[in-house]
Amino acid sequence: MAAQMFEGTQHAAVYQKYRFAPGKELKDIILAYLRDKAPSCTELAVDVGCGSGQGTAFLAEHFTKVVGTDISHAQIQEAKAAPGPPNVSYLVCPAEELPFEDASVDLLASFTAAHWFDIGKFMSEAKRVLRAGGCVAISTYTTDMSLHYGDCSEKLTQIFRQAWDQLLKYSHSRVKHVLEDYKEIFEALPFPDKKRITNIYDKIPMTVAGVVGYLESASPYQVFMKNDPEAAKTLLPEMEKRLLETMGAPSRDTPLEFWVRHVCILGHKQA
Repeated sequence: MAAQMFEGTQHAAVYQKYRFAPGKELKDIILAYLRDKAPSCTELAVDVGCGSGQGTAFLAEHFTKVVGTDISHAQIQEAKAAPGPPNVSYLVCPAEELPFEDASVDLLASFTAAHWFDIGKFMSEAKRVLRAGGCVAISTYTTDMSLHYGDCSEKLTQIFRQAWDQLLKYSHSRVKHVLEDYKEIFEALPFPDKKRITNIYDKIPMTVAGVVGYLESASPYQVFMKNDPEAAKTLLPEMEKRLLETMGAPSRDTPLEFWVRHVCILGHKQA
C-alpha cells in the first residue's frame, strides 16, 4: 500500500518554498544516461510523485511534453500555482494507477518520492506505460547531508545532524528505503538493463532560513508537530539560533552550502 504523507495545504506550501530542485551532478548523470540509451525518446516524460514540481521543470527542457503526477491535491495545487514552462502539466493520481496508455512514455522519473509508493504495483505500471527503448530514472537524496560555511562547517553539520536525528525518531517505516540507498526498489525494477549509483554529491546553494525550512518540510517534522507540538516548535528556532551564533552571522538569510548525497536508479526498457 502506498503512503500519503504530504496532504495538508500548509505543509504543501512549506514544501514548495523550501524543497530544492535536483542538483547539477544528479541532472548531468540522468541526461548522460538518456543520451546513451534513448537519444530519440524525447516526446513524453512523466514525473511521478512530483510534489510541487521541483524536478518536473528540469525535465521540461529536454522533452516535448512533461506531466507531473502526485496523489496529493495540495501538492498539485502548489505546482500549478508556481510559474512554469508551457509544456508542463500536472495531474492528481496515484503512482500505482497512471493515466497513460500502454507503451506511451519515453521517460518515467521520480525524485525523492518512490519510497512512498506501493513498489510492486508501481513497477507494474512502469513496465506497462514505458515504451520500448524508454528509460526510468528514480532518485532520492539521502540523509548524508552537511553544511558548509567558512571554517565552521564541521560544527554546523553537527548542529544540523542533532536536529535531524531527533526528527528521524518520527520517520515513517518507508524511510528505510532511503536509509538502504533504494536497494529494494532497484531490485524490483523489472528491466535487466539497469544500474544504481549511490555516490552522487551535489552542493546546493542555500541560506540558514532555507536549511530550517527544509527540515520543516520533512515528513518526520510534521509527525513530530502532531505528537509533541511544544517540543517541535522549539527545535528549529533553537537550531537556527545555534547555526547563526556559530557562523557569527546576524541574518537567517546568510548564504551557505548544503551538501547532499543522492542515489539514482537508471533503467532501460529494451526494444
